[in-house]
This record gives sequence, C-alpha cells and structure tokens, in this order.
Amino acid sequence: MDIKNIIANMLTKRSPDELIATSKKSELKKTLNVFDLIVIGIGAVVGTGIFTIIGTAIQGGPEGVGAGPAIIISMVMAAVACVFSALCYSEIAAMIPVAGSAYTYTYATMGEFMAWMVGWILMLEYAIGNITVACAWTGYFVQFLKGFKHILPAFIINFPLWLRNDYRFMLSYCDKYGLDPHTQMPYLFDKIPVAINLPAIFIVLALTVLLIKGVKESTRFASVMVAVNMFMILSFIVVGAFYVKPENWVPFAPNGFEGVFMGAFLIFFAYIGFDAISTTAEETENPQRDLPIAILGTLIICTILYVCVALVLTGNVPLGHIDIQAPIAHAMRAIGKDWFAGLISIGALCALTSVLLIYQLGTTRILYAMSRDRFLPKSLRLIHKKFRTPHVLTWISGIVVIVCSLFMDLNISAELCNFGTFTSFIIICIAVLILRKSDPDRERPFKVPFCPWFPIFGILTCGGLMVYSMKFLKTSSLYFPLWLVMGVLIYATYGYTQKRLEEKKRNKNQKKFEQAGLIR
Repeated sequence: MDIKNIIANMLTKRSPDELIATSKKSELKKTLNVFDLIVIGIGAVVGTGIFTIIGTAIQGGPEGVGAGPAIIISMVMAAVACVFSALCYSEIAAMIPVAGSAYTYTYATMGEFMAWMVGWILMLEYAIGNITVACAWTGYFVQFLKGFKHILPAFIINFPLWLRNDYRFMLSYCDKYGLDPHTQMPYLFDKIPVAINLPAIFIVLALTVLLIKGVKESTRFASVMVAVNMFMILSFIVVGAFYVKPENWVPFAPNGFEGVFMGAFLIFFAYIGFDAISTTAEETENPQRDLPIAILGTLIICTILYVCVALVLTGNVPLGHIDIQAPIAHAMRAIGKDWFAGLISIGALCALTSVLLIYQLGTTRILYAMSRDRFLPKSLRLIHKKFRTPHVLTWISGIVVIVCSLFMDLNISAELCNFGTFTSFIIICIAVLILRKSDPDRERPFKVPFCPWFPIFGILTCGGLMVYSMKFLKTSSLYFPLWLVMGVLIYATYGYTQKRLEEKKRNKNQKKFEQAGLIR
C-alpha cells in the first residue's frame, strides 16, 4: 500500500450521524438523569486536588515554587482555562451524545489516527490519574486509623510502611533517614524489594466490583460519598472562617507571577474530571439537555467551593506551616480542633473514593468506545449478561491501576495526568472550530457563545499553562512525549492493521448482501 493510501486511511473520519446511529445500538442501559450527572461531576472533581494537591500548590514542590495565599488567583486561572473547554465539551456532547468523550469527538473531526492518539492521551487523565488518587486514599486511610489508637491494636494502626507505599517511596525514605532498606521491607531472593500499597489495592478492587454491578448502583454509592464530602467541606469553611487571621495572607504572592502560574498548573488537577460526564452519554436519558447543564454546573459549584476552602486554609495556617499531605485536616489541628480533623479525614476518604469510582468509570467507557471501533480486540467490549456493563474492560482498568500503583510516583502521575488533560482540552476546542466550518447546519442543542473566540481562548490558556510548566517539570515533561511515542507505535503495529481488516470484512459482507439482492 502506498503512502497516499496510508495517509488517507489515517485521516478517515466517522460522521456524527454514523456515530449516533452506532450509539443507538448500544447495549448500555440509559438510567442517568441530570442530578446523577452532576453527582458524577462533583464526585470526579472534588477530591485529590482539594484534599492533597492544594498543599503543594501553596507551598511549592521539588520542581516548582508555590503560589502562597495567591492560590485563589491560581484557582480562578485554572477555572477560566476549564470554562472555555467546558463550553466546547457541552456543545459537542449535546450534538454527538456518544460514549468516548474527546476520543469520539476527535474521530468525527480529525480522523482515525488523531482519535486513537486522543484515546491514548485520555488514559493519562483517567487511568494514570487514578493512581494518584489511590495513593492519596491510602494516606488519608492511615490518618483515619490513627483516630482509633485507643481502640484498635497497634499492629493495625501502625501497620508496616512497606504495606502502604510503593518501593520507590520506601527506597527514598530509607535514603532520607539513613536506614538500611533490607530492615524496612522484605526482599525476594535478597535482590528484589517488596513493597505494595495494600489499602489502594483493596479500594480499587472493591470499586471495580461495584462498577460491574451497574452504573446506576455506582452513581447511588457516589451520591452518598459526595454528600458526606460536601458536608465536611462546608463545615470546614464555616468552622475555619471564625479562626481566619488576615495577617496570614501577607505576603499574598511570595513567589510572584511564577508561583501563581505554577499554582494554576498544579491546582488544575483539582478540576480534572468534569469531562468524565461526557463519557456517560450513552447511559443518559436525555443527553442533549442534561450533559451541558451538568458539565457547566459542576464547574461553577466546584470553583466556588475551592476559592472558599483556599481562603480559610491560608487564613488559618501561616505560610510555611501548611501540611502537604493532608492540609485541610492539619489546619483543623492547628486551630485546636483535633476531633474535627478526624471528621475531615472521613470526608477526604469519601471524596477520594468517589473520584476513584468516576475515573475508573471514565476509563472503561473510553476503552469501550475504542474497542467498538476495532482499535482494541472485540472480546474486550463484552457486556455482562446480567448487569449490562462492560465487565472485561472494568477488570482490566482496575488491574492496570493496581499494577502501576506498585511503582509509579504520586507526583509524577499527577503531572502526567495534567499534561494529558490539557492536550485533550485543546483538541476539544479545535474540534468545535472544525465542526462549525465543516458541518455548520447541524442542530446544536447548546452552542459555545462568542465562537470562535472562546475556543481560541481555551486553546491559548490550556496551551500556555502546559508549555510554561514544562520549563520546571523536567521528569513528567520527558515522560509525556514518551507516552505519545508509545501510542504511535501501538497504532502502527496493531490499531491500523485491525482497522484495515475490519474494512475488508465489512466490504466483503456488503458484496454478499448486494449479490443476494441481485439473486432475488
């Protein structure tokens, strides 16, 4: 096959009508309403970012300075970057209510190859991002157990470090405190260190089973988690407001514009997840109306919550004393509310559990759409006969998170997740511009206002944050291109071939039907 045919195949698009027709044949159950979608959105967004990443964004990390109290400006910047993308998501999700999120929308606008790459990039946002959440869940679970030190045995409360961390952490921990790794964790054959994040493995397995049971059941569980989480966050805002000291807000921006910008990049992780709403399009009762409402509603609610939490947190605890691992719980201890700090840990566990659930839901639905398009083996998209869920993909996504949590660094996975999300947001904004030109007459239940300016602003804000951060985040800036190269290689060696075999099979069947018609 010559190069022109290869390029033509790579640029092959699927029309919105074809995508919608395929989705109508879906075996997934339509059970979600607008309330369910908002629960999914808040459950995906309000989690790791507000309970963990906010501490690093304020204080700074190994490869970047912090924003200080100016984190509220960082939050607004991140929200603005999200708003433009959220509007674009809303337009396309209402116009093409099909599972797969940005992957599906790219297939309709930019062709086969870009669709595959976007699907591959989305795995950074959901599957790799889930590793960060699972590790953070373990941290708060350990804090939760410490609240029962007078009730539970010591070996449960203070179970070994090698059963709650990956081996990379254990090696760096031993190096930091001058300890012999062989005394801190077991070794296989005296050469291979053994360290597993047992709580993370347990919660991922439990949620995998729940997702297989059904999306409605999973949403009900997420509703309970979100309700507890929201109560705890609102309580923190109300209680902490009485202990705010304005002098803690000075200096407001200790590291200037650089700190605010890096804070915006890091805190962007706190907004990731609202696009998970669009992955459930085929399970939504009225997607044209409900998807835009849920996407924009989630973003507005979460932005207000984040700014209030940041104001109280930085007002309660002086800069330099804010805890990085559990900043909100630590803030309550700092003002003498130890009992409330324990409650915050419960809220954090609920929040992180809902995020894990929604991220894994998003992962499986994107993989389902890619499998349906023959980029992945057909056997992967098998639907459970009783629960009507893609159980094979659900198990695979859960196992991937478990395996990767054994060796991936929490901060690196969070940064990679951000890079993947920024890229998918930029592509969504481009997709809106393309569809406005290529298919201007198609019905749009929701339209991005001030087009083309809002999509262009979305491209510039997301691209600016991503490019600027690459100057400082050296490790993840190296891993992200490597991830893209892996995606290209998989497409070239497997995905492209499978698509061509599918086309041959489809053309062969079509000829058979034509011949049968002629015989009649």
